[in-house]
Amino acid sequence: MALNRETLAVIPARGGSKRVPGKNIQPVGGRPLIAWTIEAARSAPGITRIVVSTDSVEIADVAKHYGAEVPMLRPSSLARDETPGIEPVVHAVEWLDEHEHYRPDCVVLLQPTSPLRTAGDVDAALALMWHRASGSVVSVCSASHPSSWLKRVSDDGRLLDMDGDRVRPPADDDVPPLYVLNGSLYIVRYETLMARRSFYDERTYAYLMPIERSLDVDSPWDLHVADLVLTARLRQTA
Repeated sequence: MALNRETLAVIPARGGSKRVPGKNIQPVGGRPLIAWTIEAARSAPGITRIVVSTDSVEIADVAKHYGAEVPMLRPSSLARDETPGIEPVVHAVEWLDEHEHYRPDCVVLLQPTSPLRTAGDVDAALALMWHRASGSVVSVCSASHPSSWLKRVSDDGRLLDMDGDRVRPPADDDVPPLYVLNGSLYIVRYETLMARRSFYDERTYAYLMPIERSLDVDSPWDLHVADLVLTARLRQTA
């Protein structure tokens, strides 16, 4: 891990979740969902500052209680369903620059909907970026199924391949391993973020996480699974 790096963790948590109302502060493993991400950031030696970006006073109060800063409330225009994920991060970084003259070396986006990620994951991903001298690192996990399993269903209910109307038998022996974004970690250098307004550049590296730490909470069932896993984790460490 590179030393003397100023590393800002931004945790975006809007209050208007529709599929799971109040999702970011729903109780999971005996704590609000967002608390698990704040704890992972606080326990990661590579993180030097933790800011929650939210439009909700209630979420802000919970975040402060668990040790994060909430120096501003996010405008409602940046808390819509269609708001690109990069925008709240850029807003927070620009706000801190304008109001505090604070510019970190790099920015880490930590989604509160990824409560199973650990502080070790955060630091390992940071170490990967500094070791590779890359502009960004993004977390992925192995794809659960090969690409040939992806199908679509026609309006009349027929099963179709993605690129035609004939279902071909799978032939995956020669397919290289595939990976999917798991939404847990996005790390980007400050200069890359501000120049591109993106988490990606020409040299973005993948940080591979196991599926068992890659849950992305997006439904009541996901919350239930997270609750079971985190409750068991607490029992193991008690």
